[in-house]
Amino acid sequence: MNDIAVAPGTHPVIVLARAATEGDLSAARAQMGFSLAWHIVVACLGVGLPALTLLTEWLGIRRNDPALQLLARRWARAMGVLFAVGAVSGTILSFEMGLLWPGLMGRFGQVIGLPFALEGIAFFIEAIFLGIYLYAWDRLTPRRHLLTGIPIVIAGTASAFFVVCANAWMNQPRGFTLHDGKVVHVDPWAAMLNPASPPQTVHMILAAFMVSSFLTAAVYAVALLRGRRDAYHKAGFAIPFTVGAVVAPFQIVVGDWAARFLADYQPVKLAAIEGVYRTGSHVPLTIGGVAGQDGLKYGLEIPDGLSLLVGYRTDTVVKGLDTVPRSQWPAVTGVHWAFDLMVGVGFFLLALGLWLLMAWWRARRHGGELLDRRGSRLLLLLVALSGPASVVALESGWSVTELGRQPWIVWGVMSVRDAVNPAPGLMAGLWLVLVVYAAMTVATVYVLRRLARATAVPTAPQEADVRGYPVV
Repeated sequence: MNDIAVAPGTHPVIVLARAATEGDLSAARAQMGFSLAWHIVVACLGVGLPALTLLTEWLGIRRNDPALQLLARRWARAMGVLFAVGAVSGTILSFEMGLLWPGLMGRFGQVIGLPFALEGIAFFIEAIFLGIYLYAWDRLTPRRHLLTGIPIVIAGTASAFFVVCANAWMNQPRGFTLHDGKVVHVDPWAAMLNPASPPQTVHMILAAFMVSSFLTAAVYAVALLRGRRDAYHKAGFAIPFTVGAVVAPFQIVVGDWAARFLADYQPVKLAAIEGVYRTGSHVPLTIGGVAGQDGLKYGLEIPDGLSLLVGYRTDTVVKGLDTVPRSQWPAVTGVHWAFDLMVGVGFFLLALGLWLLMAWWRARRHGGELLDRRGSRLLLLLVALSGPASVVALESGWSVTELGRQPWIVWGVMSVRDAVNPAPGLMAGLWLVLVVYAAMTVATVYVLRRLARATAVPTAPQEADVRGYPVV
């Protein structure tokens, strides 16, 4: 099987007979972008929250702690709500793929159909065991009930893996050959397991655990700031925050891996990310700035920084945007700022984890509470901000992945313009989707708030820590 090479200009580009108008294209891109931005948050919670719930349930069983058991039950109910909402938003996305981008699905559906099919299997496995997990809470022994939750974690992670493999294929198309503009010699496994799959899937799955952890910890950090210093709220803060802090340094390493991957396989995207207009060595690393005619302006430059990061040498040659026609340049300012924002938030979350580690070490060495009152309040305030910040980093990273590939929907093979549905009326669909997602947002928040108030929680501020859990 000869896979297609994907360097722009080296193979014929697939073009539909009829092009879409600017209005069609803008409406389709806005609708797909908004739908993905909404769904990706719920999808991340669907990956990370089950793991947090099982960890909490396991600790509750091991310590025979009612606060931890109550916490696990509440998170399990939230899992059920978020799974249902995610199923709705995921279904909308599946319809949008066919309705908005018939050029992509009609031409390449046979190539990228495998990961979507496997994702569907993983979805049903997750749904089945989620039903068992919720229904059998008081009908099985605690340890057997805990085991029923393990397939939820595995299936949720697998589902994310398969979907991201499909997106990775759009960045590194493989597993087919173009013959006279027709797709032949399809190898679905080669398409799914393309070179971009490892860095993208690992980066996304770790991001899911970070978003779930810091969002959950942020909710309980706010409660602790309001004086709810009982064991229930302390555990609700400490468990997910610890998980997020552990994952953060691994995500930094994987992010560096993903950036180096771009230098070898998708240099135009890296050039847009870093605002590199001309190929050369001793390329500086620029933080901030806006795109001008000849490069980034008003940014903070670190001499030789990008060359050093890419090849560990200051004379490493970095390919610039001058390797492709200007019509194939992504929106440099938007991609560059999204990347800087993602990296900035990532290091902010890493710093929070290091703060926790240092505070724990100090408390262990000198005895007493984990943090003093002033330090505790400042940490809680920053963790409360870390939840929304992690979502901002998630959306920024996804924007880099998608906008950095522009104007291609399949890199080097099919443009976004040639994949969009040219039929009129796409703007009406955009407004309809906005209304639907607004209603889902309100309903989801309302139901989750009702669930949070459904069971009484210990409120005594003098209550001891959770069975040896560090007092914050």
